[in-house]
Amino acid sequence: MRRSLATLALCAALAPLVPALAQVATPATLPVPAPLQAAIDGPWRKPADVARDRYRHPGQTLAFFGVQQADTIIEITPGNGWYSAILAPYVKGQGQYIAAVVDPDAVPESSRAYQQKSRDSLEALYKSDGARYGQAKLVAYAPATPSFGPANSADVVLTFRNVHNWRMADNAEAMFKGFFAVLKPGGTLGVVEHRAATAVPDDDKSGYVGEDQVIALATAAGFRLQGKSEINANPRDTKDYPGGVWTLPPTNKHDQADDARFQAIGESDRMTLRFAKP
Repeated sequence: MRRSLATLALCAALAPLVPALAQVATPATLPVPAPLQAAIDGPWRKPADVARDRYRHPGQTLAFFGVQQADTIIEITPGNGWYSAILAPYVKGQGQYIAAVVDPDAVPESSRAYQQKSRDSLEALYKSDGARYGQAKLVAYAPATPSFGPANSADVVLTFRNVHNWRMADNAEAMFKGFFAVLKPGGTLGVVEHRAATAVPDDDKSGYVGEDQVIALATAAGFRLQGKSEINANPRDTKDYPGGVWTLPPTNKHDQADDARFQAIGESDRMTLRFAKP
């Protein structure tokens, strides 16, 4: 078990209060542990990654999720390793960071090159600095039938802006069931996702998802909603762009003439949800 029985009992007693408290959590009101802040301030992080901290609030987001140095953390499809550069050094020597990447052989041929490139990029990052990433591991999964490791083996599963992709591929239910299986009882699922104004159709391709839809996916898999946070909210995001969320930074799929407008909006409005495996 990740936490003592006494701690779990206290969490259970406070559970009804958590969502209300988390709803008003802001970057200014969530303290960041010193070791975590040291990882965020690490000189090894790419300047372009650091520039996005003002939109992603990594310290406050990870503090809200309750990430601890001794945890076994699985990050789902880490992309180019934005969070890897924080999490892997943070838990090195005490916990374990695992990057879950899509197995190129488990997807249609048209997607294999992309998935292989993503995997190769992460492996190159980890090999480039053994002092920081030497203990980081990769696990490959099949999106339709995902397995992220032995059952009840992880303390935390984290996913950042991925749920819309799974919904478009009709893999979302399977992914959440996979998260539930790999987490220990009492473990945490942390989800950050582009937030739609309301529920969106199953075939929606805007990149946004309704907050209630994400909660429903997690609840159906067996999770209990433990809290919400507005850490990554952006009220300037109108969510009505013909090109979807990719119109905004950092993708910036818009006409150059409109760049000032979209830079002023910034990155998308995002839900930040914390779930627990009973």
